[in-house]
Amino acid sequence: MAKNAPPRWDRTMQQRLARGEAAALGELYDRFAALVHSQANRMLDDEDAADLVTREVFGYVWENPDAYDPKQGSMRAWVARITHRQSVRRLRDAAAGDDDGYGSDGPVDVEERVRRASAAARADYIVASMPASLRAALQLAYIQRRDYRQTAADLGVTEDEARRRLRLGLQLLSTARARPLEGSSPPGYGRAL
Repeated sequence: MAKNAPPRWDRTMQQRLARGEAAALGELYDRFAALVHSQANRMLDDEDAADLVTREVFGYVWENPDAYDPKQGSMRAWVARITHRQSVRRLRDAAAGDDDGYGSDGPVDVEERVRRASAAARADYIVASMPASLRAALQLAYIQRRDYRQTAADLGVTEDEARRRLRLGLQLLSTARARPLEGSSPPGYGRAL
């Protein structure tokens, strides 16, 4: 297989969707619905809006399967980018529909909210995509408040290995602010929904 070739599943799924196989959409939904919904909910902070975005994303994928180009990246990344764009559109539409432009805390800074939501969504995507060993170390250290010694013991690894996993996980997460999703789309994925 070529170095930059997408996984066989992505190519096969794109072909099945292009043929109009409803079962393919069901499989895609089963695989990515949690990712789409959680990313949209994180960005919008609204369960109902996240439900709508989830439906819109899978509707778009169903109606536009040829918009996915396996040479540009994984189907997972493509679906995440569609989710991001739809969520940003909803944030901007909601701000534009506000009569006076003020929320309860003063002027609404939509672009700042989009930037923060984008970084948070990217962080969620990075965590979901990282190897389970890194994700488990981060969860123990930062959610369950374990130090690296306790993390090592809980994971059954050496303290050096626990520190390595935590350092690598944090390095991956640090890219969430450095490269938000919206500006990192490769050529060909700039199509509006």
